[in-house]
Amino acid sequence: MTALFDQLRAAPRTVLNRIPLAGSGGDDDEARRPLPVSGMLAAAWTLGVGLAVLTTLTLIGWIAAPRGAFGQGLPGVFRAACQVWLAAHHAGFAIPGGRVGLLPLGLTVLPAALLYRAAMWMARDADLRLRLPARLPKGSTKDLANARRRAQLVLIAQAGISLAAPYALLAGVIALAAQNNLTQPFVGEALLSHLVLAFVAGSLATARTIGPWRSMLRLLPERARSVVVGTAVALSILMAAGLVLVLAAIVADFGQIRRLSELLAPGFVGGALLLLVETLYLFNFVIWGLAYISGPGFALGTGTLVAPTGVQLGAVPALPLLGALPDSGTMSPWIMGVLAVPFIAGAVAGVMVARISPTPHFESAPLWGFVCGLGAGLSAGLLAALAGGPLGGARLSAVGPSAWEVALSVTLEVGVAAGISAGLANWWLVFHGARVEAAPVRRAGDAIAKVAGKVKLAAPVVTGELPGHWMDATEADTQPIPVIRADWSDEHASAAAEPFDPVLSGGPAAKAPRSGKGATGGGGPGAGAAASKARGARREEPRPPRRDIVDESDDRGGHIIYVDPYAWDRDS
Repeated sequence: MTALFDQLRAAPRTVLNRIPLAGSGGDDDEARRPLPVSGMLAAAWTLGVGLAVLTTLTLIGWIAAPRGAFGQGLPGVFRAACQVWLAAHHAGFAIPGGRVGLLPLGLTVLPAALLYRAAMWMARDADLRLRLPARLPKGSTKDLANARRRAQLVLIAQAGISLAAPYALLAGVIALAAQNNLTQPFVGEALLSHLVLAFVAGSLATARTIGPWRSMLRLLPERARSVVVGTAVALSILMAAGLVLVLAAIVADFGQIRRLSELLAPGFVGGALLLLVETLYLFNFVIWGLAYISGPGFALGTGTLVAPTGVQLGAVPALPLLGALPDSGTMSPWIMGVLAVPFIAGAVAGVMVARISPTPHFESAPLWGFVCGLGAGLSAGLLAALAGGPLGGARLSAVGPSAWEVALSVTLEVGVAAGISAGLANWWLVFHGARVEAAPVRRAGDAIAKVAGKVKLAAPVVTGELPGHWMDATEADTQPIPVIRADWSDEHASAAAEPFDPVLSGGPAAKAPRSGKGATGGGGPGAGAAASKARGARREEPRPPRRDIVDESDDRGGHIIYVDPYAWDRDS
């Protein structure tokens, strides 16, 4: 029975191996699916699993809710699941009298996780790890390293497109199937959102096959890496501050939120669904908190504003979590202290930019700090655009923060603070022993070269065993390529390389009398003991078998011996 299950499990792969592929060397070559084919299978798997999960949840709601909530029977349930799937990718809908664009960002976690998992399978199925350039030896030229980095980035982009293209085409079919009399999905938004999300997930998963997460940043040049890290640090501080602000508001006004929930009286099933919706919208509210901290604030309809300078509200949508909003009127002067958070985030980001890539040109460090603020502002504006949107027509056509206002405020606040802190940190690092690249020093003037000559070059200290595998094609985070030892050679080469000892062989020299100076060999009795110890040192313990060498039988009764590049991953 076990053998039967093994044959059933290996049947699809066996059938595929018997299909001749273009460019294959024959039946003995291992069949490997092309990257576009693997990407198409991964896209179909993601779409199927995601729709199955959402259809199950929608069916549960259809059973517990009134029959008219999801349209006409099971077809209406499937259309509702398709609409939720499109909303998870932030694709809007057209409704009578307006459009719906305020969609929960927390729902995006489901397709993002499925896409990442499918992309990891795609990378392994297409053997992208073996297609990456080999690890460069020590002392390689900079041009060769740049060429290798470009090849890695091109392969990552190809993998992302191979997953995103079929995924977007399937999304167009789902958008056409989700149309009904009330809601009309925007097909263009559906195609674009699915394409972008699948490309990002596929690229990250493919880069992850190269090595650990920290190896992804090493694909970028050092200057670009410093800007990316600084931008990520600034955004992380702003998002953390927004989360703290939202949680503090919920705790302070928890009584109001509970009263609003009791007024709705949703029941058990409705209360569970309401709690799920509020949890999914929590990500949107965190970005609203970021907009509040940066200064512009956010709106809950035309003519409304929630900002540190004041609050002006009207009728609020019936969502209990919105009960945590402050009352209309002027705010306390202590609330204005939250405006210092973007400057703190910029100061920390500027220090990170200077530490990762210091420069002896003091006037360029503040510039790169401001570039970091510009990246943080653009990222914050994009998040603000995703976290807001219309909820219909008329008054609710503007809900959430303004993207361009948030982008401008974060750019100025974070950029100015990051530029000042980057300049000061760079000056401190140059004069107090930080690492500075040698190339800019050679091109600098004599005065700058003299100052930079006092800098101590700090080499990174690596302790313990490095993660990864020698075929992962990373620069510093993988194990070294195995070196062929002398005892791995054939027996003839070993016999030729071993020195001849007449005493051990029993030849004439072994029978000759040992007397005089020749008997001692220039070292007396101690020389014989040393020779015996040297011969014992050559006798090593038998080496264990290599786990990455696989020997298995094929269907014709022969043997297939090959090296498994993923043996280290499965044994760890």
